[in-house]
Amino acid sequence: MSLRRDLGWMGAGLLLSSCLCLAQEASDTQQQIAEHNLKLKQYLQEKKPELAIPELQALVALDPNNADVHGNLGVLLFFQGDCANATPQLRAATTLRTGLWRIEVLLSMCEKRQGDVVAARADLENAFPHLEDEKVRLEAGMTLIDIYSSTGDLDKAAQIVTVLREHNPTNTAVLYTAYRVYTDLAGEAELSLSLVDPDSAQMHRVMAHELTKQGNVNGAIANYRAAIAIDPKLPGIHFELAELLHTSQEVSVKKQAEEEYHTALAQNPLDEGVLLRLAEIDTEKGNTQQAFEEYSKAVQLAPSDSDAKLGLAKTLIEMNQLDKAQALLEETVQLEPTNAVAHYRLGTLYRKLGRADDAKREVDLYKKYKDMKEKLRTIYKQLQIQREEIRVDEKDAN
Repeated sequence: MSLRRDLGWMGAGLLLSSCLCLAQEASDTQQQIAEHNLKLKQYLQEKKPELAIPELQALVALDPNNADVHGNLGVLLFFQGDCANATPQLRAATTLRTGLWRIEVLLSMCEKRQGDVVAARADLENAFPHLEDEKVRLEAGMTLIDIYSSTGDLDKAAQIVTVLREHNPTNTAVLYTAYRVYTDLAGEAELSLSLVDPDSAQMHRVMAHELTKQGNVNGAIANYRAAIAIDPKLPGIHFELAELLHTSQEVSVKKQAEEEYHTALAQNPLDEGVLLRLAEIDTEKGNTQQAFEEYSKAVQLAPSDSDAKLGLAKTLIEMNQLDKAQALLEETVQLEPTNAVAHYRLGTLYRKLGRADDAKREVDLYKKYKDMKEKLRTIYKQLQIQREEIRVDEKDAN
């Protein structure tokens, strides 16, 4: 019995010794962690990432379940351009703790650089909806758009573009990306339509749009008429043809345009765009009362349309209802502050009312926005010339 009792105490002693050793090891580990953290803080303050990285590597070895340590090490390695070593650290951080959205974005970028586009896409799709920092969201969104575009997922790319434009309305990179995505999407739709039904009214409509952009007015008109022959009730088709015919300087062609506008209005009496065009035509003809009724209905249908308000204001001035015209013009420049014509007409009206200072302010704004639009017109003209040169070069090459 005494031997058994002695063995029992010995076992207890060994267990106690083991506990003491574990406690000592834990204490030593914590001390090492504290020392490495102290050095890490110093190196980060001194902006010496090359010295901070070994400290974080030591901390990872000492505390492998610490998401922050893995994440910080991954971030430093990422910005050192070392994605091969950053990736496992960033992945470990996101595995240990959910909701590290910025870390997941960096992980996706590393994955993309290393050719793992599938993983990069999955991580970006997971993180993007949760991003609040504008710069991070922009970078993540542009990367995701690039991935979607490369895989032909243009609808998804367009969705991300919409989000980025909402938050970055004046960012030229975002605007260019939107242009590229929407152009690709239009091209894809055109190709799909040509394969599904190349002789459909909608296909002729698409061809008319493309020919109009190329300056081939006669070809565009022919395709619009072909579309109407196939489906005369195709929504919007008569208005589109009328818009093209209305650009002509020939009286007979303009008459055809007016007939198409009336056909479009008969199909849809609530089409505000058609009402505006008919009001303009009636104004040119001197049918002031008819123009007033058409402009009034257009404003009623679309209260935020500055063109409708501007047209109605002009008509009211002709009818000598200056107070009503002033109110409409003031609303118009609020709706569209860069509308040069609205500022000019408001300035002219203020002059009639004896408000010289207000008139000068509006005329100055008119000149400012008129100059801006002239510059834009010059740019668009140059672009058109460049497109023409490209088409000529392509023709010569063939």
